[in-house]
Amino acid sequence: MKLQTIAAFVLLLLASTTGALAAHHHNADDSDQALGIVTGSKAGTYIAFGKDIAREAAKYGLTVNVFDSKGSIDNIKRITSKGNVGLAIVQSDVLGFLSHSKNPHSIEVAKKIRLVAPFYDEEVHILTRRSITSLAELSGKRVVVGSEGSGSMLTAVNIFSLVGVTPAKMYEVDPPHGVIAVLNDEVDAIVFVGGKPVKMFKNMEELAKITQGPNAGKLDQVHFLPLDDPRLLKEYKPATITHSDYNFVMENVPTIAVTALLVTYDYTMKKGAYYADHCKNMAKLAKILIDNLDDLKATGHPKWQEVNMNADISNWKRDSCSEKVFAEQTPANDNNSLETDLLGVIKAK
Repeated sequence: MKLQTIAAFVLLLLASTTGALAAHHHNADDSDQALGIVTGSKAGTYIAFGKDIAREAAKYGLTVNVFDSKGSIDNIKRITSKGNVGLAIVQSDVLGFLSHSKNPHSIEVAKKIRLVAPFYDEEVHILTRRSITSLAELSGKRVVVGSEGSGSMLTAVNIFSLVGVTPAKMYEVDPPHGVIAVLNDEVDAIVFVGGKPVKMFKNMEELAKITQGPNAGKLDQVHFLPLDDPRLLKEYKPATITHSDYNFVMENVPTIAVTALLVTYDYTMKKGAYYADHCKNMAKLAKILIDNLDDLKATGHPKWQEVNMNADISNWKRDSCSEKVFAEQTPANDNNSLETDLLGVIKAK
């Protein structure tokens, strides 16, 4: 696929917001006393972060309603529409696509979004059959690229375009079922973007304990594909998947990463009590996150260990409602990432 195809597909997904960009209304789920945050799939890291944020905010009397979603593209559509969310977590390459687009609609969508804070790097995981050893070998293969509207879908197509890979077919399947399809040799690979350790991959460790029956030995037939093509570093950061992330990874696997960003609708664009109240709540939430970052690192998802909410993301304007709070304080940045995760997602499907 060409980059033009990516643009057309993203714009198609965003098209339903065309008549809604002029008015961002609230409803019962996004009241004057609450903030709504749209995250990602129930198997990913975004929703875990959303729940961590909601837990901390509740301690200070601020309600944050957490919603799952199909992913970054879906989140952008919902945050700039008449929907019930004012906050979203999205991938930096999706936002980068919008910010560099010449299309008037993309530009209009981008104008409504403001950066609250960068969160963490999200690693690209390509789980493949062990017989496939390079990205080039995915040409002519069957590849799951994630749910429609997911950032993983856009990243997958972008990666393939950068290195000239053309899969025989790209399937839009939810991530857990995509992983199972790879394990069952029904497809050749799945591309998933998520902060390691990703719950559904972490849960695959349980498969090593199975010695009898139809699932015995399936873990030995798959691996994470190394992504070490220098052409990918034009748009992505280098990263590594290790044994400490997933115990079935025996040797370090080079990969690439994007940055997860917390963004908001620009509540300063309009006047009125609703917009003023949300602006105040955004500032309150920013202070809660900064003041309680140590607690989030101690009790939340392991990716909080990497968070530096004052890191520079030059492509996007900061949210003016919360910008002053971040400017006044500089939280510490600790880079330790360990996790004991919940089990059962893969086996439950």
